[in-house]
Amino acid sequence: MRATLKNQRFYVHLSFHMFYFSLLSYDINQFNCLGSIQKKKNLFKLSLTSLTDHILMKFTVCITGEKMTLKQLERKELIRGMCGIGPKALSMEKKISDPVNNQFIVDDTQKIIYCFIPKVACSNWKRVMFVLKKGKPYDDPSSISKTSVHEFSKLRYLTQFNSTERKWRMMNYTKFMFVRDPFVCLISAYRSKFLYKQKNTYLYKNYGKIMIKRYKNQPNPPQTLKEAEELGLLPTFNNFIQYLVDPQTERREPFEPHWRQMYRLCHPCLIEYDFIGHQENLQEDAQELLKLLKLENDIKFPSAYENVTTSNSVMDWFKTVPLEDRRKLFDIYKWDFKLFGYKRPDSLLDG
Repeated sequence: MRATLKNQRFYVHLSFHMFYFSLLSYDINQFNCLGSIQKKKNLFKLSLTSLTDHILMKFTVCITGEKMTLKQLERKELIRGMCGIGPKALSMEKKISDPVNNQFIVDDTQKIIYCFIPKVACSNWKRVMFVLKKGKPYDDPSSISKTSVHEFSKLRYLTQFNSTERKWRMMNYTKFMFVRDPFVCLISAYRSKFLYKQKNTYLYKNYGKIMIKRYKNQPNPPQTLKEAEELGLLPTFNNFIQYLVDPQTERREPFEPHWRQMYRLCHPCLIEYDFIGHQENLQEDAQELLKLLKLENDIKFPSAYENVTTSNSVMDWFKTVPLEDRRKLFDIYKWDFKLFGYKRPDSLLDG
């Protein structure tokens, strides 16, 4: 391990066999502690184990008085690298200083900005943001209706501030987001919006009818969700995928947020997030984030819902989807796979 000072910047490099990990550089003035550089301060704790393809590493570094695991640093470094080699579209969706979509929820007391992605634990995180907004003593987030928190008026959004106020908050608040395997996310969106008891009337009227008309050869699709269900004409999962890979879909309008690419919702190439959680490690990542926010003793993150969509069921869902459409779908969502460290689903795409 080598630590050097240069132009008031602090660089850390880890080099182990053929593995080279470059950490981000941090301004020394932002540190409350400086490890071996300041006497009597023991900042860095390093433990590297296992040199297999699934290297198990535990690394803790003190940044502005907080501890950040190597898992977080790896996720951020991966995004930085992918943003550097990706198409310009990754960094042209929005201006970094002034995002204007409604994905950003703000809590001024804790100085937090949460970019929510539908079907990625967003109901539970909105519950957390709701109880933070109400203030102390904090309610148990699990006691809050998961449907009510989706009402716009229940939370504070970045769009409710003027441009100057938005920019200041983006620069000074702790920003976090949670992601999920892109294909699992799509399955979850289809299940909840077109298949199970949560079927959404708005989404049927604006999107389901289009799927039925185009891909079920129904020139006059049922006008209501109830009628479509009674006639057995609800869109199938294959119809849903056909809609996503059809070029005319986005020529008509951008993807609806429930199936829009994650990078197009939260713009990780433009916004430097302080924490990036994964649905696959939800409880562990949630607890780590609450510790980062100094809320671990005040807030208990709700348990996961029953009947949650998992990666184990992906192959079954895609059985009805032709190989060509699977490959087209991956091409649409490939930068979500790459940016957030999800493996290419070879078993689905290679026949």
